[in-house]
Amino acid sequence: MALYEHIYLARQDVSQQQVEELTAQLTEVLGQGGGKVTKNEYWGLKGLSYRIRKNRKAHYTLLNIDASPAAVAEMERQMRINEDILRFMTVRVDELEEGPSAMMQKRDRDDRDGGGRPGGDRGGFSGERRPRRF
Repeated sequence: MALYEHIYLARQDVSQQQVEELTAQLTEVLGQGGGKVTKNEYWGLKGLSYRIRKNRKAHYTLLNIDASPAAVAEMERQMRINEDILRFMTVRVDELEEGPSAMMQKRDRDDRDGGGRPGGDRGGFSGERRPRRF
């Protein structure tokens, strides 16, 4: 069995529950091929750098997979058919990461810090005032 990291982007107008159902379907396809999903992370609805099929946002999901190449190929084939999936990428890795991914660690850090920059949301130093221009 080989180890893979797989990320897919689902359309912005599907609900989070539908994304979880998609993930369950993909997990089932891998299970039928003798593989398994070792980690499943939903990263949320995020903005895209550019429009993909008229979508400006997408639901991001990460899967860590332990499966045969044939099972992964079948999963990818079914993803190409599904119109709710905008993009996907599968990368073979030597070992899978333990614990939360970098995206989830970033979200945790943002939650602790309040999500803003130091000195407020205006972006300057804490005591700095910008002159008004009329």
